[in-house]
Amino acid sequence: MAKSVPLTQAIGGYIFGILQACIRFVFRLIYGQKGESVPPITDAILLESATSLARKIRKQELSSVQVLESFIRRIKEVNPILNCVVDERYDQALKEAAEADALIKSGQYSTEELEKEKPFLGVPITTKDCISVKGMLHTAGLFERRDVRAARDADAMALMRKAGAIPIALTNVSEVCMWWESNNTVHGRTRNAYDTNRIVGGSSGGEGCIQSAAASAFGLGSDIGGSIRMPAFFNGIFGHKPSKLVVSNVGQFPAPFSAEQNSFLGLGPMSRFAEDLRPMLKIMAGEKAALLNLDEDVDLTKMKFFYQESDGGGRLVSAVDPDLREAMNRVAQHLREKFGNQKVERIQLPHFRQSAAIWFANMRDDSGHGFAYQLGNLNHDINTYLELFKWFFGASKHTFIGLSTAIMDSAQCKHGSPKYDHLVRKRNELREELQSLLGDNGVLIYPTHPTVAPYHNEPITRPINFAYTGIVNVLGFPATAVPLGKLGSEGLPLGVQIIANFNQDRLCLAVAEELERAFGGWAKPEVRL
Repeated sequence: MAKSVPLTQAIGGYIFGILQACIRFVFRLIYGQKGESVPPITDAILLESATSLARKIRKQELSSVQVLESFIRRIKEVNPILNCVVDERYDQALKEAAEADALIKSGQYSTEELEKEKPFLGVPITTKDCISVKGMLHTAGLFERRDVRAARDADAMALMRKAGAIPIALTNVSEVCMWWESNNTVHGRTRNAYDTNRIVGGSSGGEGCIQSAAASAFGLGSDIGGSIRMPAFFNGIFGHKPSKLVVSNVGQFPAPFSAEQNSFLGLGPMSRFAEDLRPMLKIMAGEKAALLNLDEDVDLTKMKFFYQESDGGGRLVSAVDPDLREAMNRVAQHLREKFGNQKVERIQLPHFRQSAAIWFANMRDDSGHGFAYQLGNLNHDINTYLELFKWFFGASKHTFIGLSTAIMDSAQCKHGSPKYDHLVRKRNELREELQSLLGDNGVLIYPTHPTVAPYHNEPITRPINFAYTGIVNVLGFPATAVPLGKLGSEGLPLGVQIIANFNQDRLCLAVAEELERAFGGWAKPEVRL
């Protein structure tokens, strides 16, 4: 049962809301009308799911070379506007596409054998610049790593390659992947295809952006505080954070400091189309895919649907936009109409109000390292105050938000302190409550974020809003960001996230597919004349 918000916190929330409204007004004055439009999508190949493209390539209805050429043209068309791609391997990828076409034409394997052994043969794939792809940049947006190239593929990318996917490009991230706007001193800032004055999220922001602009068939992201789901939401695509420890994190930089942090981090699939997520996850999980029973049919008529409209008033967290509340209620109404009122229940779990504090505490570990060590390329702690001083004179190679995050990180409770222990207990209580609630046939529908995509730099004024996604990481549950078709009143994507119990990823994905059928999923970015 929900508890009332303390009076002092309610007053603080009211003042914070007024301040946010004033800040939003200022940003609107600064940015004015919507930014530059991306060119319209004129190539029908770009409108196919990765699953559909793979099927057509196997059946020789399309060639892999033809598909890669279409996506490469689209990248060249949109990247000058969006700055989502930071490295490419077009020539080598086209050679690999020709080899895929030759393999298919050789008749060495039947169509059925190819579908089983190489389900994404010849389909182009992208990933973010922190997931290693052999021979490509591996900077994680850190200036000190600006010339680093990967010596091997990340485990997840190696599995996708084995399944026939062909890497074509790397996409932009936030500095060391620890902020929710993709901007760094190596590659600059990425812009949203729906409004170039808005953010793409982070740290998989470049990946969300390239997908939304129809410049990639599908891609890989990583998520330790919402870094798949926030970009998926802001860019109107699907993104899935798997259950903890199902997909290998080997090849991700920066690597987690502890085994528990490793359980919070999840590499997962991103796509414009819900049908791609399940086969991608099955491949990425490797031998652990057996834990997920992804081939098992999900009977939605036997499921329970819970929904919560907000975190209940978290400190320094924005109120949920009216557009998003309305979207949530449309989802609930659809589920009631299709599956019955008794299957859908509105809830309010009070522990969600402390999501940010729980996330920050549980991210602590006994290594003694923090974000300043990550900014030092996992070799040393940088002097954050000195670098901040240098930043004001344009002499630092770090971003302002990276330095600010390091300072904020150092101010959090220490591992093993009474406050730490208290917040770990709060996490465990919420985890147990959700496990009991969801069982093996329930999902929680929850906002992915309290607002639609903010303006560039605006997240600095509302840094704790990531708590809506971050809490799921420390709980370890799977969660899928789902776009809801029709754009909101600001011309930006709307969506929700679907959360399920441990290893019940298939429930998230089945509900995502249902909502895509009902509401339309990804919507093309509008062309403004």
